[in-house]
Amino acid sequence: MTPEKVALGRYLFYDTRLSANSTTSCASCHQQIHAFSDGRAQAVGSTGMLHRRSAMSLTNVAYNAAFTWADSDVRRLEEQVRLPMYGTAPIELGVAGHETEILARLRADARYVPMFQAAFPREQDAFTMPNVERCLASFVRTLISANSPYDRWVRGDATALSPAAQRGHAQFFGERFNCYQCHTGFNLSGPFVDRTVVDEPAFHNTGLYNVDGLGSYPASDQGLFERTGRSEDMGRFRAPTLRNIALTAPYMHDGSVATLEGVLAHYAAGGRTITTGPNAGAGSTSPHRDPGIRGFVPRNGEVDDLLAFLHSLTDWDFVADPRIADPFLVTPDH
Repeated sequence: MTPEKVALGRYLFYDTRLSANSTTSCASCHQQIHAFSDGRAQAVGSTGMLHRRSAMSLTNVAYNAAFTWADSDVRRLEEQVRLPMYGTAPIELGVAGHETEILARLRADARYVPMFQAAFPREQDAFTMPNVERCLASFVRTLISANSPYDRWVRGDATALSPAAQRGHAQFFGERFNCYQCHTGFNLSGPFVDRTVVDEPAFHNTGLYNVDGLGSYPASDQGLFERTGRSEDMGRFRAPTLRNIALTAPYMHDGSVATLEGVLAHYAAGGRTITTGPNAGAGSTSPHRDPGIRGFVPRNGEVDDLLAFLHSLTDWDFVADPRIADPFLVTPDH
């Protein structure tokens, strides 16, 4: 990473010319106000195709041990950014087959010529798709959130968390609720990577579906099972970060739970029961359900306390930080 790559990556992240039809940017599905998710149950690509999954938050994504909801093989951001760029099922940015056209658009913008040269000073022609990918990954690594009320409380500000949020914190990390078993680490998302630790990715079946009584998920999305073919991976997905979680509704891999209250109700029941329709079934009886999802009976005020803790993870400085905002909004000559 260099400051020049980050600066260029920021422009590219917000530039709709990076999609084949010039309608969609990375930021279309990763909006700052939603902690770099998009507020939709399912992401929508540049051609209007609906993604089967919701767009994950990019909060502190630099530290992820793996990326996407259910892929243990993609381990670097440079690999990850290629998926929405070149994927065809569904089409997201639709870059495949349009690389020359897209690079010509960027080259035609006088602003980009010195920026590419500065980011890649040793290259005779820096306008290449691999360089675009490197810059996007560099910018996304700067999306660091670390100043929520919870963070300030951890750093020693005893007044940063309300009494309710402090009680919720104790419940979150307690054995009865067991939330911390999946949402571990400083990013509250399970395994992470830094300079001294390289954790293996973890995936979990939360009992969201049980369509056949044997633990199956809908054929449209069966999680890690689609990659491995192992029955124990049926319905297993990566735990998303809980940082800024109040800003990233709806929830679960398919956006099928609308609110945080609904999420807590799901875990209190030990899995979701769907009574009618093609996805009917009791997730709590799934043989593939993670053993940590065991249900609980909330006592007076405990759900409110947990919600207070989850809301304390919102970092308003992050979602209003001008350094990671759309640069075209402050450069109207675009």
